[in-house]
Amino acid sequence: MTQSSSKGFALITGASSGIGAVYADRLAHDGYDLILVARNRERLEQLAARLGKDTQRTIEVVQADLNDTADLKRIAQILEQDSRITLLVNNAGVGATTSLLESEQDKMDAMIHLNVVALTHLAKAAATNFVARAEGTIINIASIVAIAPELLNGVYGGTKAFVLAFTQSLHHELSEKGVKVQAVLPGAISTEFWDIAGLPIQHLPGEIVMNSGDLVDAALAGLALGELVTIPSLPNIADWQAFEQARQALKPNLSHQVPAARYTVKG
Repeated sequence: MTQSSSKGFALITGASSGIGAVYADRLAHDGYDLILVARNRERLEQLAARLGKDTQRTIEVVQADLNDTADLKRIAQILEQDSRITLLVNNAGVGATTSLLESEQDKMDAMIHLNVVALTHLAKAAATNFVARAEGTIINIASIVAIAPELLNGVYGGTKAFVLAFTQSLHHELSEKGVKVQAVLPGAISTEFWDIAGLPIQHLPGEIVMNSGDLVDAALAGLALGELVTIPSLPNIADWQAFEQARQALKPNLSHQVPAARYTVKG
């Protein structure tokens, strides 16, 4: 097999399994070289060996725990300084299904750090690199709980609402500087996420569970279509457009000198 010209390097976090591993497969087959980041070196090396053999792409492996300050700083430095990188897939994250009152605070803190703090550090580092070259793409993996926080643990929903809002803000800030951004909002996906979150996938109705391959294929199709927000399960894009139009309609009236008339106290 002859190696085709590269589209640059894609750095993928949480790349050793699930959605991240599928992104690695799809992007390598699409002509990207890869930098795979995760905690499990053995899985990373196995994936890198398979993809290198199948695609003849250059696959680099970096073992890192993004909840470790030194490791996070190391990956951010790579993203900021390596001019080969043209795409970041901010995929690493964890979830929870228990209620707030039943949750362990240390686990909630770790989830906030990984889903929010680490993602923000890496996006900023990548954006700095990409803006300097007026090209690059940042994909942030959010969740449908960003707009439906009642479904699972509220802290998890809050972290994913941050990812959505952050991505929308990045688009506003970077779209005219050559940087493309996308937020992907998966529903229930058949990965190890559910076991780690405390609700085995077998307990979910089969009709709501998408496989990770279909999810990533849809997300990449959405990216190609130029979507800022991709919800792979949503049948009618007009529903999202109506949601977004309603949000935009609020903006002119969100800040005024005086309160709305309904809040006027009558003597």
